[in-house]
Amino acid sequence: MKFVVQRVQYASVKVEGETVGKIGRGYMVLIGVCEADDEAVADKMVDKLIKLRINEDAEGKTNLSLADVNGELLLISQFTLYANCRKGNRPSFIEAGSPEKANALYEYIIERCKQSVPVVEKGIFGAEMKVELLNDGPFTILLGSEELSSH
Repeated sequence: MKFVVQRVQYASVKVEGETVGKIGRGYMVLIGVCEADDEAVADKMVDKLIKLRINEDAEGKTNLSLADVNGELLLISQFTLYANCRKGNRPSFIEAGSPEKANALYEYIIERCKQSVPVVEKGIFGAEMKVELLNDGPFTILLGSEELSSH
């Protein structure tokens, strides 16, 4: 599983010109799922996401979690995070999880996040989406499940 976490001042996602998800200060998270992922992996990833201390405190140090700043989440499924570009110039996506598996885990992640974060917005799985955000910092974290399982 892969998360691209961007600390934002605001973010929104549109499908066919209609806003389907919108947040203020918080994290916009792109979520990629591979076939080997399961709910246990998702639990570890959500736990890490919620506890990340990437918000600035009064001294300007990244010391505060999402809860500490009353942050919000915008979660967007993105299978292209599993693009394989090793051969040729056209990416292969065979490493991404099947749509059924990815959607089930995406929905699971959303529900898990809602248990800890008051405002959780989302895109629409499989839809053509337009994402707008103001990256705060800029601050972007690449979080992969393989990193969490090696410790």
